[in-house]
Amino acid sequence: MKLLVTGGAGFIGSAVVRLAVERGYDVVNLDALTYAACLDNIASVADDPRYAFEHVDIRDRPALARVLAAHEPDAMMHLAAESHVDRSIDGPGDFIETNITGTYCLLEAARAFWEGKGRPEAFRFHHISTDEVFGSLGDTGQFTEETPYAPNSPYSASKAASDHLVRAWHETYGLPVVMTNCSNNYGPYHFPEKLIPVVILNAFAGKPIPVYGQGENVRDWLYVEDHADALLTVLERGAVGRSYNIGGENEARNIDLVRMICTILDEKRPGQAPHADLIEFVADRPGHDLRYAIDPSRIAGELGWRPSVTLEQGLEKTVQWFLDNEAWWRALQDRKGVGHRLGVTA
Repeated sequence: MKLLVTGGAGFIGSAVVRLAVERGYDVVNLDALTYAACLDNIASVADDPRYAFEHVDIRDRPALARVLAAHEPDAMMHLAAESHVDRSIDGPGDFIETNITGTYCLLEAARAFWEGKGRPEAFRFHHISTDEVFGSLGDTGQFTEETPYAPNSPYSASKAASDHLVRAWHETYGLPVVMTNCSNNYGPYHFPEKLIPVVILNAFAGKPIPVYGQGENVRDWLYVEDHADALLTVLERGAVGRSYNIGGENEARNIDLVRMICTILDEKRPGQAPHADLIEFVADRPGHDLRYAIDPSRIAGELGWRPSVTLEQGLEKTVQWFLDNEAWWRALQDRKGVGHRLGVTA
């Protein structure tokens, strides 16, 4: 199979690219190389004959048509997106442009390519989204594939819109799509503006570890390499027109997650005082969703997929990766917004 991945130089996209090449796919990585992209993420496969890179923005329809005609992929996996909630609060326009307009352009390019090839039944357009489109849960319950959409941030609203576009292109034009909504990812190559890298890198530097509110917000954490495996499973065996929720089965309060990381660092890089002493509660994010939780029974029951990495295992692996790859994260710390509190304009 020849797979075209959008956003393949990003955090989740690069995990998909690395795993797909390892499993024998021919992979075309299409990426605009915006602030969160890093070609070092896919350096391990860059010289593989099964890998190709295209520096293209998904809003560039002529460029998309050129790439599709040149490479003739059997499937497209759409991961390119603006994804940081705090950035969406300060600058929602980028999220509208990339996540909505970009998805529309990609869908139209995919439809023209698919129709031009005679509408092959085996073709797939796999759209990757987030559980944040479902809004916020209380103390109980889980998101299912039938949960009504109720996004609360500009980021999640833009992703919800893109989900609806993909569904509409399937229902209206027959484009063979599969869709997935995932919980919070973490692991190697995690861009250093997100919670877990911030905790690790601030602890390394002896800086305060910021925790929004009182750290009571709950997330389901999914190890990124498990997510990549799930995405390829859905691409290969998911039913056309079907949506699958992908969770890590690892719920944790933010404060408990931060303390777990501090304990791991106390063991791996002990300091004069416990790293948890660096925790500092800060003003909460505007519109901060209380809790996300995924019901993964559909993907488990229909496709036989479940996560393989527990939160404890994944955090230990992630901390060790950051310890072992200082050159990678140091090169990203000068990028705009990294190391600064964003999302306070509301």
